[in-house]
Order: sequence, then C-alpha cells, then structure tokens
Amino acid sequence: MKLVILAAGYATRLYPLTLTQPKPLLDVAGRSMIDRVLENLATISFIDEIYVVSNARFSSHFEAWAKQKRGSIPQRLTVINDGSSSEENRLGAIGDLNFVIRQQLIDDDVIVVAGDNLFSQSLELFGEYCRKVAAPVLGVYDVGRFESAKKYSEVHTDMDGQITSFEEKPETPTTTMIGIALYYYPRAMLSKIASYVDGGNNPDQPGRLIQWLYPREPVYTWAIPGIWYDIGSKETLEEANRIFQGR
Repeated sequence: MKLVILAAGYATRLYPLTLTQPKPLLDVAGRSMIDRVLENLATISFIDEIYVVSNARFSSHFEAWAKQKRGSIPQRLTVINDGSSSEENRLGAIGDLNFVIRQQLIDDDVIVVAGDNLFSQSLELFGEYCRKVAAPVLGVYDVGRFESAKKYSEVHTDMDGQITSFEEKPETPTTTMIGIALYYYPRAMLSKIASYVDGGNNPDQPGRLIQWLYPREPVYTWAIPGIWYDIGSKETLEEANRIFQGR
C-alpha cells in the first residue's frame, strides 16, 4: 500500500507565512503539520512507500525535511515535484494525485491525505477498515455546525456506511457530517482517477473525485476518531496551536 501526501498548494490565505515556507512544514505546537500527519498514518503497517507531492517553489524544502526524516521511519520516502510554480499553473489536488500515480507507475492500493490535516489519534484502524471493504473509502468527521459544513462537503450514507449522497461545499447543508481530505483507493480504482482527469473534470478540491465516483462505484466512509483539524487561515492556525499545545 502506498501513501500520497498532497502538499503542492500555495496557501495564499496564510501569506506572508507561506511566501517562503510550504504550509505543511509550518509548526503546530512545536511540530510541523506533516510530521503530525505521518505520526498518525505511519502506524498503518500495510504502507511500504510514502510520496510527498510538492511544487517547483517548495520541493527543495520537502527534500531537506525528507533527508532528516529518512531512517526514522520504516517506509521509503520520496518527494515529487509536480512542476508547477504558482496558483495559475498548479495541477490541483486530483491532478497531483494522478501525476504521482502515472510518474511513479503505481500499481497498488493508495491512501491519500492532505498535508495540512491534523489528527489527534492514530489512523491505524482506517488502514484495517480499508483492507476489509476493498473499495474506495472517504474519511468523515462531524463538525457539529451547519455553518462549518458549508466550507467542506456534506455526506449521507446508508446503514453500511456506503455513500448515498455527497455535495462539495453545499449552500444549505442538511448534515454536519463532512468528508475530509483522507481517502483510500484500491488498485482497481486507479484507472478511474485517470479517467476523471482525462475527461476534463475539475482537477482541484479532492472531494470532487468522490462526488464523481460514488454514483459509479460503491464508496464507503470511516469516521475520524478524536480531533480533526484543517488549517486554512491564520486564525485556524492559531487555534490549532492552542488545541494541540493542550494535548
């Protein structure tokens, strides 16, 4: 199983903090976001390779980070430069995932996570669930407020956890259960990702791939335990520092 960490964005809402530093390498309570991501996902024993996809501006930053990280984790760690240099020519999250799969000739199950997602607990059971269902899986989290759900995506499921409806950034959400940037795609689904991108669909906002996929294939959900946090602004970065410092 491979792990792809999406880290090629430019995080313009966090300027000037991210003018010279990629968002996943910013500190939260004394540790970088991407270190926290790895801490919770590296516990999945099936993962044997990790790919961090960055851009031309920041790939050297991740290479320096990876050089220090190698040896402290059992998985092979590779940084991928997607060749983009600005907001104007970036590939988008789904475009980056497709780029890594094609460039690295990946023919294996894949877990995908955004490098700015913070988790308070291990995701080892996520890996076990994915192996059990052997179908695409979306991580979900209850944000507790309809207003908060507007920023993400609303997800409805049946009794077995299979998605029955999914809407990216709903104007009037009817649930506070949202999809987050944590996904599992079994090997058989990788061609579907290529079909999505090659079909001219929106290559950004990774949830749009789920929105396209679930009417075509069964897609299941897994509820994130503990605290999940998405860093999107200076205010949420400050709040995450307070929350994770306390932990």
